[in-house]
Amino acid sequence: MPKNVKDMLAEANAAVPKLPPAEAAKMMKGENVLIVDVRDTSEVEKTGKLKGAVNVSRGMLEFRADAESQYHNAAFQQGKTVLTYCASGGRSALAGKTLKEMGYGTVYNIGGFKELAEAGLETEPAAAQA
Repeated sequence: MPKNVKDMLAEANAAVPKLPPAEAAKMMKGENVLIVDVRDTSEVEKTGKLKGAVNVSRGMLEFRADAESQYHNAAFQQGKTVLTYCASGGRSALAGKTLKEMGYGTVYNIGGFKELAEAGLETEPAAAQA
């Protein structure tokens, strides 16, 4: 039976825990943490990103996260705790589920950029890359 977006999001939300901004902020201070902004580059250019986040658009995630891909981003290491976010939390949930399927063990969805920024998490201009 075909799945729709609602089904896919329900599966992703069941597989990847969602953290509130305060918990995300605490976790971001830890070592061995990768923060991944899965919004498109045009979105990040308008708003900036969380400090230290790596921007990988949702469409390139699998290629950047796979160590055997020619497009691999060395920031992606399976032993790291991964925190994903997007504009509202949907794409980051799907991204988190994908990363878990790829072997990343500790993955959290920290929701949407605006909510995180309004909660006081530090941001930086889009040009600053981790």
